[in-house]
Amino acid sequence: MKIKIGILGGSGYTGIELLRILLNHENAEVTVITSRKYAGRKADTVFPSLSGLTSLSFTEPDLQEIASSCDIVFTCVPHQTAMNVVPFLLEKGLKVIDLSADFRLRDQRVYEEWYQEHSAAQYLGEAVYGLPEIYRDVIASARLIANPGCYPTSCILPMFPLLKAGLVMAEGIIIDSKSGTSGAGRSTSIATLFCEVNEGFKAYKVAEHRHTPEIEQEFSVAAGSPVTINFTPHLVPMSRGILSTIYAMPVRGTAERDIRECLEYAYSDSPFVQVLPEGTFPNVLNVRGTNLCHMAVKVDPRTGRVIVCSVIDNLCRGASGQAVQNMNLMYGLDEGTGLASVALYP
Repeated sequence: MKIKIGILGGSGYTGIELLRILLNHENAEVTVITSRKYAGRKADTVFPSLSGLTSLSFTEPDLQEIASSCDIVFTCVPHQTAMNVVPFLLEKGLKVIDLSADFRLRDQRVYEEWYQEHSAAQYLGEAVYGLPEIYRDVIASARLIANPGCYPTSCILPMFPLLKAGLVMAEGIIIDSKSGTSGAGRSTSIATLFCEVNEGFKAYKVAEHRHTPEIEQEFSVAAGSPVTINFTPHLVPMSRGILSTIYAMPVRGTAERDIRECLEYAYSDSPFVQVLPEGTFPNVLNVRGTNLCHMAVKVDPRTGRVIVCSVIDNLCRGASGQAVQNMNLMYGLDEGTGLASVALYP
């Protein structure tokens, strides 16, 4: 079986990461990859890392052409742009995996509070939040997937089982996350210039980052009641990777062993989530270029606080790799198809 695939917005980091992964996917045939900036140019001349691997050229985003030549479309376009094109693609009978934030929040009011007015709110109830380890069954029958954000992926994977099992308190959760600069996208920005980032380390969007309500939404589902968090992202001078350190209080009587066993049980059948052995803590270097999430847990004996650490590659597990994992589930394939890779080291 060959799945005919369109990548809408293919010249950004997530778009080109998708193409890289799909070129090695035995069931995938990328038929269209769009870019207004590079329309008419061959993909492997714009991105020499693909030299000799594809004959595709970037095209203008013609939705009629995409609808007639694809089974599924990955929309790697900015917020608000996605909501303007997804309804057309769905009406034409295509499946869609949206890598923007436009369909991640189920509550229209919350979306509009953190982003902008939503012009396709009728699809918010249908869109499935695409975290495979949690929503695997409903992803399989969905036609619209809201691919999770990178920071939320790194936080929800370790915390969802703990909140669902009632092992940690839902109040007072603090998240401290660090990301490489590719998380800011490929567009030119003074803030991500080499001289601005190299040898620097800073917090940004403190108490106002747009991924906050996405994390709170899924934590609330797990806990069964509304959850409010403190989330602080940081920018570090590396190209890829996210490290999230999460602080929570355990429910009385919960030991570190209980927390580790809960995570190990929750992800025992999940090929891309690994709970590290006691005393070992994750390093972004060990997941670079993969769809893996490594996590570890420690209970501070002085404060009694649970400290959970997780790492992902923000472009792969935090975006394009996870999107392909979702596609695999939608088409009844092994979820790891096309995603088997060993981390780059060093």
